[in-house]
Amino acid sequence: MIRFNRAIKPFSVMSFDLDDTLYSNHPIIKAAVKAQQNYLNALLGYQEQGPKYWQLCRELAVIQNPDLADDVTKWRKHTLRLALSKLGFTADDVERHANAAYNAFADARSNIVVSDDVLNLLDNLAKHFTLVAITNGNVEIERFNLHDKFELVLQAGMHGKAKPHSTLFDKAATHLNVAKSEILHIGDSLDTDVQGANNAGCQSVWLNDQGANYAYKGLADIEIANIHALTHFIK
Repeated sequence: MIRFNRAIKPFSVMSFDLDDTLYSNHPIIKAAVKAQQNYLNALLGYQEQGPKYWQLCRELAVIQNPDLADDVTKWRKHTLRLALSKLGFTADDVERHANAAYNAFADARSNIVVSDDVLNLLDNLAKHFTLVAITNGNVEIERFNLHDKFELVLQAGMHGKAKPHSTLFDKAATHLNVAKSEILHIGDSLDTDVQGANNAGCQSVWLNDQGANYAYKGLADIEIANIHALTHFIK
């Protein structure tokens, strides 16, 4: 299925969200969170704080530093340090255990294998368009098989404010020396991907396959139900 809500202008760049757009991220995140939790639960006093302790520390971290909301890696690392500090660990032990817990998370977080059919789709699209990735997530793309598929990878926090803010789209246009209207952004979230692209003056494709509820009521330029509908644009 492909539905055009607005006429598409010529574009030269296809920008992709990563998580839940090019692969299913739900089992990956679940495994990464479990790996981190297993490490923390083995530490003296952590498990006794109860199942809500992590979330309470996470909320406290972003209250103390609202800018963390734009960088999920820093937010997680800050939360780990905060949670361990509150348990009375020494500064050295806080750093050691926070780094080890984050590494457990990151190792599982990047345990991704993108399917061959999606890789082939990207290869075919790359013959006609410049491909970039714009993500709010903290996946380490160099650790799995998307590492050589994009001319540019921009991540929230590291490179600017999270979508739907326009910063990452602005940086992509500047780096590639193209007008933002020449960027067609594809993503699964109305709230971040579609709203962000629309606000930035890019064109947008909503991959509507998550069954989620979104706050944003604007329309994507194009709606698809399967990523392979993008073959429509291969000349």
